[in-house]
Parts: sequence; structure tokens; C-alpha cells
Amino acid sequence: MTALLMDVMHQFCWTIHLVLPGRKPQSGGPFWQVLLGRRDSITASKTAANNFLPNPASDVSTLISKFQAVGLSEHDMIALSGAHTIGKAKCSSFSQRLFNQSGSGKPDISIESNFLSALQQLCPQSSSSSNANSLAPLDFASPTQFDNQYYVNLLSGRGLLNSDEVLFTTAGSTKDTVQLYGFDQFSFFRNFAASMINMGNISPLTGSSGEIRNNCRFTNSGL
Repeated sequence: MTALLMDVMHQFCWTIHLVLPGRKPQSGGPFWQVLLGRRDSITASKTAANNFLPNPASDVSTLISKFQAVGLSEHDMIALSGAHTIGKAKCSSFSQRLFNQSGSGKPDISIESNFLSALQQLCPQSSSSSNANSLAPLDFASPTQFDNQYYVNLLSGRGLLNSDEVLFTTAGSTKDTVQLYGFDQFSFFRNFAASMINMGNISPLTGSSGEIRNNCRFTNSGL
């Protein structure tokens, strides 16, 4: 499944290579001082990840509680969601929004009509595994650029995942912050950088614990 925190951690790993001396960002975005010394785990659990990470159909209260459970704030959650300015999601992660939102038998009314039509063509209603595994950009407007377009998309009903669009469609502080970031890229960049540091400080492994992975997605033993 597409999981918000997992997506952001993949971005974090990728970003380390961009910001260390001798590296140059290729997709834009903010700079920040990456804290060194954190080591990677030598174990992983898909079950734990599925229980721990918010799923793409999450509502705002679930998103907030999942982030707070690891010491991150609501503001961290909204800023880190902006990592979805880059990346892709499987049709299976959002297809319920296109045809049967909340068991209604109808599409999610918050999806902009032209965007809905495009997604329904890309991800037709079918039990075919090939359809379910088809990929869509999380940000159709600028899929290879790290910018604030993710939030601009939410303002116009063009958020891909339910967990994206609810940040704007749910009344309250998340909506206000989405509006701020949609109009002020500098504020998004500044807060994203701060939240990345906060996330990097979640129960770090140091010393002889864990390992330094050669590939962020796999342990060095390949297990």
C-alpha cells in the first residue's frame, strides 16, 4: 500500500544524497542541515508497518493521531505530506474514490470533474490486477519537481489520495495550512525542512546499533 510516512522516509533517504557536500538537488526543494550518525534498522515488519503507518484512505483525525504517536505534530504531518509533490501511487490506493467512496457507489464529490475523468480512464473499474497496479503521479501538474504544487492541487480538488485531499476538505487548521502552503512556497519549504529534522530524530539508532545501508530500501544482508 502507499503509506504517507513510508513515502516521506524514502524521500528522506533520497534527500540525504542530494544535500551532502558534492551533491546538487535535481528536482528543486529546500535545503537543510542533515544530522549525521543515524543508522538503519536490520529488521523490518510489513505487518507492523501496515498497523503503524496511515493508509491512503485515512481521514484527518487518523493522520494526526498516527503522527502524534511518534512525537510529530499536526503541523509536521501537513508539511511532510508535501513530499507527495514527487512520487507515484497504485490505482488500488485511490480507486475507491473514483467509483465507490465510503461505500456510496459514487465517486468522491471533492474530486474536480476533469481530474476524475482522467483518473477513471487511467484506473478503470475492474478487478484486473494490471489495473490495480497501474501507477499515477501523486502530483499530475509537476510530477518531477519538488515545489508547493501538491497544495495547489488540493485547493482545486486534484489531490490523488483520500489522505491528501482531506487535508483541505476537512474544516479546521489543516485546511488553513494547506491554503497557506498553496500560496506561499517559502513557508512550505521552511516548515518541511524543520519537520524532516523532527522526523529524523524519531528513536534514532546510533553507535553499534543497526547498520549503514548501501541501499536505503534493503538491509545490507539482503534479507
